[in-house]
Amino acid sequence: MPESLPARRILLVDCDAFFVQVARLEDPEGAGRAPLLIVGGSPSGRGVVTSASYETRAYGVRSAMPTAHALRLCPEATVVGVPRGAVTRRSREVRAVLEELSPVVQAASVDEFYLDLTGTERLFAPETFEDSAWRIRNEVLARTGISVSLGGGTRRVIAKLAATRAKPAGVHVVADGAEQEFLDPMRLAELPGVGPALVESLEDKGLKTVADARAVQPEWLKRWFGPRRGEWLQRRIHGIDGSPVDPHERRKSISSERTFFEDLHRDGDLDRRLLELATSVGSTLRKKDLRARTITVKLRDHDFTTRQHSRTLPEPVESNQAIVDVARILLGELRADRRVPARLLGVGLSGFTGTHQGTQLPLFDEPGGPQETERDRHLSRVVDRLSDRFGYGTVVPGGMVGKQPGTRDHEDQDQSPQTRKDEHS
Repeated sequence: MPESLPARRILLVDCDAFFVQVARLEDPEGAGRAPLLIVGGSPSGRGVVTSASYETRAYGVRSAMPTAHALRLCPEATVVGVPRGAVTRRSREVRAVLEELSPVVQAASVDEFYLDLTGTERLFAPETFEDSAWRIRNEVLARTGISVSLGGGTRRVIAKLAATRAKPAGVHVVADGAEQEFLDPMRLAELPGVGPALVESLEDKGLKTVADARAVQPEWLKRWFGPRRGEWLQRRIHGIDGSPVDPHERRKSISSERTFFEDLHRDGDLDRRLLELATSVGSTLRKKDLRARTITVKLRDHDFTTRQHSRTLPEPVESNQAIVDVARILLGELRADRRVPARLLGVGLSGFTGTHQGTQLPLFDEPGGPQETERDRHLSRVVDRLSDRFGYGTVVPGGMVGKQPGTRDHEDQDQSPQTRKDEHS
């Protein structure tokens, strides 16, 4: 960065145990009175923990843990479902406040927002960068009832790491020039993007902290982990990140999942749920004037084995019919690989383009393969308009009519460029 340019002032706003906060705000007499609170699953122990109150985490309860295991660790905990609609609404409320307080706001997930305050020094003077962070934190709490923590720095990756130091309900700002001092004591596992497999490989080389990795010559990192990965790791341990805070960055995925009250084994039951999920993500896709090239089906078996198959199409699609056709093929492949009862089913879309891009309709080269026609697209949008006017379920595919097996933890995810994180903060 040229010396004449001011250092960037980036904040990450992270909502503290967001799903827990929303559950308490929505049900003050129930969840609001339960210090030991688990969001996700059911009191019977089915399902998976989405989030847990800080008091419950002291017992070892963590996100993505089976609810049954969480209840064994903390038998006195109250379990409530994920307040899906309220989460979306409260997230929008937080963002609306942030957009009044910062010139640039980017949603990283439903409960994380990057702010760029670069160039506001004179506007907010004599307020310091840290003062600005505290002012924003207090304003969000006062106007939305949501407690947030803020991390600040000259780069997005530094702001994100600083936010973990600020939790809960605090502020941590890393001063310009102090980035390496901040990073060096950290475990390599704490760095964004450094997953368990890479951590294990690094530990095999005797590298546990950022300072350990920095002591290694860059050429050795490239030799050990490959040129691209070695270069990426070198940038990460030095906190190098020039990515901008972009309020217009396009979403990268949309998905919806259902966890069942009882494991499902019959193909007909799973097909009905697949139809429901496919039409849900299709509706979200069209509301954003997008088409998708990649369709993914996720299946979690009764023993918590999670599997998924994806297919990337030659041309992007938007209609319920096209999404359902491909999703059915993928589900069939998963069931053929392992035919056991299922506890969760999900459908995801990615590889987006705008609706103005591409009009070629065949999905597959082989004759008789599924196709998306203009009639399919038109019918899907008619259904969307009817649902908006008269409510969801006004018009549904024939396969969804009839008895529906029980579900819980509706987890529709309209995901920002960084996939919705598990609530571990």
